[in-house]
Amino acid sequence: MKKIVLSVVTMMTFAFGYAETTPSHRMGMNRQPVSYDMSFNVHRLAAKLDLDENQMETVEVIQNCFNNEVQEAATSKGFERRHLIHQAVRKDVDRMHRVLNDEQFNTYMMLLVTTLHNKGLM
Repeated sequence: MKKIVLSVVTMMTFAFGYAETTPSHRMGMNRQPVSYDMSFNVHRLAAKLDLDENQMETVEVIQNCFNNEVQEAATSKGFERRHLIHQAVRKDVDRMHRVLNDEQFNTYMMLLVTTLHNKGLM
């Protein structure tokens, strides 16, 4: 009886682990778990983008909103999840474009794309 229960638990563990992988297997890539936590150190970003104090406060608010939107998208499934993440990224880009100058914005876009790719969201 114990063997049956342990076998079922093991199978369920593998099934849940398999369900939270990226769809990159269609492209022949290795599967990686998806991370929906987009929080980061705003002070490091401010140093990288050379933000002034007003920009830093605004960027912090924007990033908190972005992280919350991505976390909410994580509760959805399938196409809806991808759509919500896409919407959150577009909103974030629009908001940041209003706050940053062109050079800062280009650096931010490079960092954002890299982060999304590393997290498995792109």
